[in-house]
Amino acid sequence: MRSVTPVVARSLPLLLVAGATVSSVATPASAATTVASAATVTAVKGGLTPAQRLAAVQAAKQINYYPAGGSWTRMWTEFDAKKIDADLARAQALGADSVRAIVFPSVFGYPAPKTEYKNKLAQFVSLAAAHGMTVKITLFDWWDGYSDVAGSSAWATALLSPYANDARIVAIDVQNELDPADSAAIGWVKKLVPVIRKAVPGVPVTIPISSSAGIAGLTALKSALGTTPLDYYDFHLYGNSERALATIRQAQAAVAPAPLVIGETGTNTLQASEGEQAAYLARVFAAAEVAGVNAVAPWTLTDFTAGSIPDSGVARIPEQYWYGLYRADSTAKPAAAVVKAEWTGAPSPAGLMDLGFENASGQTPWRSYLSELGTPTRTQTAARSGKWSVMLTNTGKTAAGSPSYRVAPIAPVQPGQRWHAEVWARGKSETGSTQIALSWFDVNDRWIGGAASADLPSGTSDWTRLSVDGAAPAGAASVQVHLKSGANTGSVWFDDVALSVS
Repeated sequence: MRSVTPVVARSLPLLLVAGATVSSVATPASAATTVASAATVTAVKGGLTPAQRLAAVQAAKQINYYPAGGSWTRMWTEFDAKKIDADLARAQALGADSVRAIVFPSVFGYPAPKTEYKNKLAQFVSLAAAHGMTVKITLFDWWDGYSDVAGSSAWATALLSPYANDARIVAIDVQNELDPADSAAIGWVKKLVPVIRKAVPGVPVTIPISSSAGIAGLTALKSALGTTPLDYYDFHLYGNSERALATIRQAQAAVAPAPLVIGETGTNTLQASEGEQAAYLARVFAAAEVAGVNAVAPWTLTDFTAGSIPDSGVARIPEQYWYGLYRADSTAKPAAAVVKAEWTGAPSPAGLMDLGFENASGQTPWRSYLSELGTPTRTQTAARSGKWSVMLTNTGKTAAGSPSYRVAPIAPVQPGQRWHAEVWARGKSETGSTQIALSWFDVNDRWIGGAASADLPSGTSDWTRLSVDGAAPAGAASVQVHLKSGANTGSVWFDDVALSVS
């Protein structure tokens, strides 16, 4: 197990430096090979105030984590310290300074956690500290024994009390995505929160709320807890990243004046392209920055190998294997560069928006719209610059609209902003209507208006600039840019898009 020795001077988060003192546990060389003794858990202690601890939560650059080959309960039953150490090094290279560890009573032993598993958790905490990372511990996953307050209190106390005053622990989740509509769960958690606060005084306590429970779930949780408030609120943001700013602001309003963090966010690369995953995270980070939320935790570090999720409802959802910033073979997806840029101040990845259509296959955030009327094709048959453009040919048009190639910008939309979009287009025997257009949507993803450029001249034309300007209307939460061509019996090419907002 890795101790927090002088080597920890590597860019540590607030909790590992503010007033902390260090005690000896084990050497760096033993970190990835030895299971810790429970007696050596408390490695970093200090006079951190509750305000300092809460500030650390709100500033954490936190990654959600399971190993690629052993996720959920298998992280613990097949504990691989060398693999975990390598993964945490990869997360540290991205700029992460905190990591989430999810624990399971069914595996750890209940109501008395087994020494073997307490030691595995202790080793994980020390491995994280060796990479300058604090740990958020999520308790009671895959567990619903809400009637057993005594047993769950004993279990939480036994698991957490070794970390009293330990600066390596940034926060405690009582239970992942607890259902705020479950009265038994709410009654239980109101009794458990004081128990946890007694076991680890001053450590911020929260309960993550799922994206499906949404803003109503946050509101219900805060109301139901009443005189047992949480230290901060943790929202899991999935779904449409284009309207992330509006969603985050709704979440903030639901829990005010308590702080809010985004404890999980991302999209999978089974249903979306790797380019869209990168743009998705970039949009969420950008929206959170505008909203003043500094802690955004991507789900998750790596994809999971086939069969690595234990038999469960999760294992039967194919897309659950594909949320990683890294593929299961440890190679980086474009999203890894987005996160590194956000966390380290490195330049944003070139080609994130793929405005010249030069990105490799699967690396673009652009998507087809109404493809049954015509499918955009990336092609080298014509290009204004570079080697590639996008072509639509022999398209239809219905009351629903024209087929298009569409993308949402990274910058969040706010009412009153003025947006400009342009593209170069050329036609061959073009008929119908070929334009660049802006479409506005509200926070419920309802179309509320749009604007379009003049049409590309019919027939055969050289590269022609099409441009559109529009102001985001009241209620606008997102915008899409469409390169569209409808009722076109010929062909049209698009290249070199430009977007700006003021």
